[in-house]
Amino acid sequence: MDFDRVLDEIGEFGKFQLTNYLLICLPVFFGAANSLSYVFTAGVPNYRCFVPNCDDPHQPNYDESWMHYAVPGKTDSNGIFTPEQCKIFIQNNMTMSRGYSVPTFEECSPEMFTSKEDECSRWVFDKSEKTIVEEVGTMHFLGIVSGSFIFGVLADRYGRKIVLILSILFMSITGIGQALSGDYITFIVFAYLNAVGTSGVYPLAFILGVEMVGRSKREMSGNVLNYFYALGEAAVGLVAWLSGNWVTVQLAVSAPPLLFALYYWIVPESVRWLLAKKHTHKAGRIIKRAAKVNGVVLSDSILATFVDNEDGMSDSKEGMVGQSEKPPSQIAVMKEALKSKTLMIRFVILIYNWITNAFVYYGLSLNSTSLSGNKYLNYALVCLIEIPGYTLAWIAMNKIGRRWSLGLSLLLCAVTCCTGAFIDADLIWAVVSLFLVGKLGITISFSVLYTYSAEMIPTVIRSAGVGALSTMARFGAMMAPFVPLLGLYVKPLPLILFGILSLFGGITAFLFPETLKKKLPDTVEEAENLGKTDNDIELQSSSFKES
Repeated sequence: MDFDRVLDEIGEFGKFQLTNYLLICLPVFFGAANSLSYVFTAGVPNYRCFVPNCDDPHQPNYDESWMHYAVPGKTDSNGIFTPEQCKIFIQNNMTMSRGYSVPTFEECSPEMFTSKEDECSRWVFDKSEKTIVEEVGTMHFLGIVSGSFIFGVLADRYGRKIVLILSILFMSITGIGQALSGDYITFIVFAYLNAVGTSGVYPLAFILGVEMVGRSKREMSGNVLNYFYALGEAAVGLVAWLSGNWVTVQLAVSAPPLLFALYYWIVPESVRWLLAKKHTHKAGRIIKRAAKVNGVVLSDSILATFVDNEDGMSDSKEGMVGQSEKPPSQIAVMKEALKSKTLMIRFVILIYNWITNAFVYYGLSLNSTSLSGNKYLNYALVCLIEIPGYTLAWIAMNKIGRRWSLGLSLLLCAVTCCTGAFIDADLIWAVVSLFLVGKLGITISFSVLYTYSAEMIPTVIRSAGVGALSTMARFGAMMAPFVPLLGLYVKPLPLILFGILSLFGGITAFLFPETLKKKLPDTVEEAENLGKTDNDIELQSSSFKES
């Protein structure tokens, strides 16, 4: 059965599809929130050494009036004192060899301390913002890599809907476990498992959403999912701003998705998957329900197709296969591609661009909390700027082509990042504005790169090729959590690094052939000849998504 023909009759995006599509968008919101919640749940609060004889051993406060003569530190031009985090002044009446004497002073005073320093073994944290100190970003992306493979295989075998629900519930339960962890090891294990669950939410929702709409609505459906993803990312910053407590943040993004268990009875399975698995009767029931909700009466030809497929689909398929020429195997095409110098150079450049895009994309999101001003607002703005980014990517790809869209967006990111690195930090709005434009550029670039890569790879190895590129991108994502640490040594270093990598990516993007309105390459030869001929037929915007 040609499901696109059915959609032409019942409506490409009728009331039935709209309702179910919006239901699918909601898990994406929480999936995005879980994906970047570690920005705040693993943040580093202000802390200093515990000062015996001065700090209350049961309820110490971070900010004390005597702190400047009890703990080494620096005072800035505004008179704000910042204590060192691992050193303390030795007291007159005690030896600081990891042990403390019995107090002899009734109150903390300058006379208690010498000018000699020693390391401490106990700390006081700024309790106005309770977070976890340890960095878990890399473990998160390891979980994403693991889960992407697992849920992809399960979805092809057992169905999109059931595996999507399982991934949501797994994400929710492990996220709650993460919030309730009593020690670092438990927290890190749950952080990894939470990432495994999170990894299945967006791609499965994307597939389920795209497979339920018609040809002309597929790009739109992908964009709307991206909008919900951006809103979910931004929501994390808002919750962290309001609560200031990492446990509250994690529970807020993890507990509500438990309600999505109800989707088992509400959201239908992918009709395309059911037809591919020859579950024609189940597919027919969903199509009839969709037609009823959309107010459409199915034609006799469609109803007859149901009967024909249900009674003799297997025989028909076998006859068609027997009459057609057997296509080349994936292994054979892959070997041929590896021998092609043109495709190998192109693939190496693609790998660099995927790693760079992931590194800069996630790096900017993480580094936003280090900007001057309100770190929660900065983070939210950096996430929300993705919404116009996805829209501009869609417009640019169809107006000026893939190559110029990718190259110019990366160069835009490079220029704004390098410029922002040398702007006076006191010019908060100038710094934040340039940072946002940089994130806009990398969002456009990343969005274009997904489509562009698929359009340059031969059909038989397209899914494997894009999958390999996506896996390589995770290495860039795994390095991103460490970028803010560079700013501790040289403040503008993260932005300079983002700018240089984006600049090189933008330059190399112009080495790619243009694929706008070009036929998707089915063979290695056609892929090599991209950009060399003008007689290619117009490309259907959604054709690569089903390969």
